[in-house]
Amino acid sequence: MHSLSTLKITLIGGGNMSRGLVGGLLGHGATAARIVVADPVAASREALERDFGVRTTDDNRAAAGHADVVVLAVKPQQMGPVARDLSPALSQLPLVISVAAGIRSSDLQRWLGPGIPLVRAMPNRPALIGAGASGLFAAEEVSAAQRALAEQVLKATGLCLWVQTEADLDLVTALSGSGPAYFFRLAELMAEAAVIQGLEPETARRLAAQTLAGAGQLVAAEMKTDQLGIDLARMRAEVTSKGGTTEAALEMFDQRGLGATVAAAQAAAARRSEELARQFGSAG
Repeated sequence: MHSLSTLKITLIGGGNMSRGLVGGLLGHGATAARIVVADPVAASREALERDFGVRTTDDNRAAAGHADVVVLAVKPQQMGPVARDLSPALSQLPLVISVAAGIRSSDLQRWLGPGIPLVRAMPNRPALIGAGASGLFAAEEVSAAQRALAEQVLKATGLCLWVQTEADLDLVTALSGSGPAYFFRLAELMAEAAVIQGLEPETARRLAAQTLAGAGQLVAAEMKTDQLGIDLARMRAEVTSKGGTTEAALEMFDQRGLGATVAAAQAAAARRSEELARQFGSAG
């Protein structure tokens, strides 16, 4: 396996996901001088240089020309033009990792050119602090060594799990890609309900936020001690006393159809991921 300290890594796009990747890579031994971020916005480039000491440019081709790994971190609607323009710079066939939601491997291969080893990844927002969850998919022609390299790069942001089919990435997008927003919304609603019931707004927001953070830390601790899996139902049961306040709340969730609502929400997110593939894949 390659050492992160020796890899030449290029990120196309300097947004939040790139910042999370850069921070994670540097924290796991990557060398700032070997990381290049290409972005058209001068303010974004200046912030990356200031915060991480990496090199930046507004020239995608120059950034990718001699890279070992190229990460495509642009929005789905930008991917077609960016990938087509980048194609001439990929003659050395670096590993390409796309973190764009929805855009299929077949479209990426068509834009990038033949022979490019390609991995699709679906990270999420907590990657910014090294607590991300990423689903990865690679076609059969991607070698075991290239898969290991992709995993090595993405592990710098948190948990990485391979999925069996590319269609599974739509489900990953709905589950973990969009998932943080579901929890933020739940905490927001909990705080709003407490305010309506009489609690001071700032107290409600802080308690809701810490409850969200603390519950996440409990799950993270459980994952570290139980490598074979995690029993979320058991963890819920452990904080639900018979006849207590938590049980009363959970029963109301069931009566009001929370399970069906969550299932419908994730299905809507997965459908939108499929729509993005059709919309921006065919447009390229």
